[in-house]
Amino acid sequence: MRTFVLGLIAGAALVAPAAVAAQSPVNGPIVLSKDWQDKSRALYKTAIEIPTVAGRGAPHKQMADWLTGEYRKNGWAASDVQVLPYDGSDEKKYAVYARWPAAQPSGKKPILIIAHMDVVEAKRADWELDPFKFVEKDGYFYGRGTSDDKQGVIATTAALFKLRADGFKPDRDIIVFYSGDEETDGKGALMAANDWRKLTDAEFALNADAGGGAWDASGRSLGFGLQTAEKIYQDYRLTATNRGGHSSRPRPDNAIYDLSRALLKLGEHRFVPKLNETTRAYYTARAVQEGNSPLGNAMRAWLANPDDAKAADAIEASELEVGTTRTRCVATMLDGGHAPNALPQKAEANVNCRALPGSTEAELTQELQAIVGPSIKVATVGPFKPSPPSPLRDDVVGAYTKTVRSMYGNDIQIVPQMSTGATDGLFFRQVGIPVYGVDMTWGISPVDERAHGLDERMPVRAFYNDVAGWEMLIRDLAG
Repeated sequence: MRTFVLGLIAGAALVAPAAVAAQSPVNGPIVLSKDWQDKSRALYKTAIEIPTVAGRGAPHKQMADWLTGEYRKNGWAASDVQVLPYDGSDEKKYAVYARWPAAQPSGKKPILIIAHMDVVEAKRADWELDPFKFVEKDGYFYGRGTSDDKQGVIATTAALFKLRADGFKPDRDIIVFYSGDEETDGKGALMAANDWRKLTDAEFALNADAGGGAWDASGRSLGFGLQTAEKIYQDYRLTATNRGGHSSRPRPDNAIYDLSRALLKLGEHRFVPKLNETTRAYYTARAVQEGNSPLGNAMRAWLANPDDAKAADAIEASELEVGTTRTRCVATMLDGGHAPNALPQKAEANVNCRALPGSTEAELTQELQAIVGPSIKVATVGPFKPSPPSPLRDDVVGAYTKTVRSMYGNDIQIVPQMSTGATDGLFFRQVGIPVYGVDMTWGISPVDERAHGLDERMPVRAFYNDVAGWEMLIRDLAG
């Protein structure tokens, strides 16, 4: 998952941001040298044209084999690069692991860099261009995965290749882990954080599947987000049962009606809003961006008093901020009845929850049960996956801020951000490895937000500067 344009970024378009049009990168300089632009572009093209979609089989192994081969060709010892196979729910999947041992060990634990090689399906008939042909057109690179998340895989890879070619000597190990099923099961990252922990153990992880910035159509900067938290993904199955009977003799008790009433209660329920370190920093910046508007005033009121539920409700009423103040649960699928001429014996609904970091399975299940009542069975679907927020480390925040501003100007805002969706980062946070979404790509808001959608694309300058940005960031944190 990659939210290319963040809530804070889209919201900032409503006010005058700090940066001026002269800072716009749309026609601005490319930091990366021409030689490395060509090398990075060639890697990007190959990656985009390998259709690593769930259910397609061979391309997953093809991508992993090709990428590990590139690492070996660019100086990594064969013993430091591996293809890690694992069983997904639908087919065999493959992850890529590579380690760059410290040349001058400092005693510091490794840095882990994560991204994912798989992409969501794209149908040729729906797209203007072939989604699995890499095309450069009108200042953009087009193709499935250009923003989610093959740009992350290739930008970090190209940056590491350039660092090695330039003779950089890291003072700590640099570990790369690229999963093969972030868009579906997430089992690769789960295994990396647990079964393969000896390979991936690190002081912190840098996530190329989160972070990034935006400009509006007039060239005004809308800021860069640094992802330090993400909500917990959890599905629930709600079940109503009944003795059933003949449809010609209806009764007041009915499994479908009982479930419907329970879902209406869920739709009206508001979970208690809560602030954490990440969202407090986010809303502090957003309140400034919103100025003396009703939304800005609500943000300031909630920051001043986290128990002010009315202010939090006003924030949630903004389409841009849905899901950022509290846990949200919503019905997503229905299944009920067994025959058109029979009273239903069972009705079920899938409820998808995106819970605030720090929530527990017991608390969330108990609250859902209280909402729907004792006649409805509430059961979790799959394991509960808690994901605590990562602390705002001075070294990571400082390096990301310095890197972004070196390319786009000292007025660029850097704001901690909590994703309402989920990435591979959640599995590493679960086991105590802090994760930071620090990608440095950007787009024009809102026209470039196309991850998972039609005609996905990435600005050419954004991709090249992302490679240069990752080079600077890694040099800063591992040198």
